[in-house]
Amino acid sequence: MTARQILKRLLTPVALLLATLYFLIDALFLPIIRPLAARVSRLPVLAHAVTWVRSLGPYGSLALFLVPVILLEPVKPLGALLIGRRHVGGGLLLIILGEVLKVAIVERLFHLTRDKLMTIRAFAWCFDFAARWIAYLRGFPAWQAAERWLERLRRLGRQALARLRAWLARGPLA
Repeated sequence: MTARQILKRLLTPVALLLATLYFLIDALFLPIIRPLAARVSRLPVLAHAVTWVRSLGPYGSLALFLVPVILLEPVKPLGALLIGRRHVGGGLLLIILGEVLKVAIVERLFHLTRDKLMTIRAFAWCFDFAARWIAYLRGFPAWQAAERWLERLRRLGRQALARLRAWLARGPLA
């Protein structure tokens, strides 16, 4: 066995673990981002883009699916660099906005192209692997506690939005 084969055999499980963790972290953002992404994708200005995306074949869909990941993933290290240079607010904002944009775009593209993407065996295998891991993790008390916490945050957000709408309906000067 060559050194390259040994290195590949050692690093493949590590790379797979890191990729799985990466996708699981993104999966935690989905319940928050999904409703917003669905609303944005229904904007009339995006109708032509949605039609074009749906017209792509499986590998064209995969290429398009990877574009936001490739373009927005470098935002995280840039945000970390800003944090390291004592621009904590800007760095955190950059990381959060980059992640929200990436997850929202990727989620909508997946929603539009899922059937085509699932015809690619490697993609379907990766998706199934990640889905099994997420199902496994959802059984843990820590995951369930995080879901309850997020639901409370959503409820508080809806209440705050309802109060803001009522206040604006009355008129701010009333």
